Amino acid sequence: MMELTQQFQKAVTESKQLDQKPSNEVLLQLYSLYKQATEGDVTNDKAPSNPFDFIAKAKYSAWENQKGKSKEDAMKGYVNLVEKLK
Repeated sequence: MMELTQQFQKAVTESKQLDQKPSNEVLLQLYSLYKQATEGDVTNDKAPSNPFDFIAKAKYSAWENQKGKSKEDAMKGYVNLVEKLK
């Protein structure tokens, strides 16, 4: 687990230093995997209240799609995605 945590933290750093900015879809994937890995399942009390805040709604929806995924699987997914983007 410790090795995976270190790989995840390295991937988080590397994700901020990519040569090209990923598409919005990929950014949402990164966001949702990160949130799932660090906080676990999304809860309804974190749902955006402003119906016109489309970015917050998209982020919440992407995170909600990760529901049930273990923190370890989310870390692995994040690391793999960053590796593909490099």
